[in-house]
Amino acid sequence: MAAAVHEKLHERVMGWKKDVNDWLHEKNCFTDTLEKVEKKTGVDRLYIFSGGAGVFSIYMVLGYWAQLVCNFIGFVYPSYRSVKAIESSDKDDDTKWLTYWVVFAYFSVIEFFVDIVLSWFPVYWLVKVAFLVW
Repeated sequence: MAAAVHEKLHERVMGWKKDVNDWLHEKNCFTDTLEKVEKKTGVDRLYIFSGGAGVFSIYMVLGYWAQLVCNFIGFVYPSYRSVKAIESSDKDDDTKWLTYWVVFAYFSVIEFFVDIVLSWFPVYWLVKVAFLVW
């Protein structure tokens, strides 16, 4: 029984690893930078990305300006995409980004009132940034 569960978990993790690795090999400015670092260091880009994500996660739990970093991440790219959505003729992307901004504003208002309680949960900013990126 335990071996079957372990095998199923292993298959799922390997599937996620493949998906992330495929994403890291798509052509964009982020993966181009990773490719350059990979060539200079000789370290696989999956490990570079994983290490960077790990350091970022630790900072979001322990870092002094984690709230600012979280809100900055939740603002910059969505702002850019919102402007692009307004300029396009498709209304579905407008709805998507309007929904995003309503959720972002909801978080901001709630955080204002429960700031003291949030200080007891150091992983809150990491969870929030993961949710906003999702």
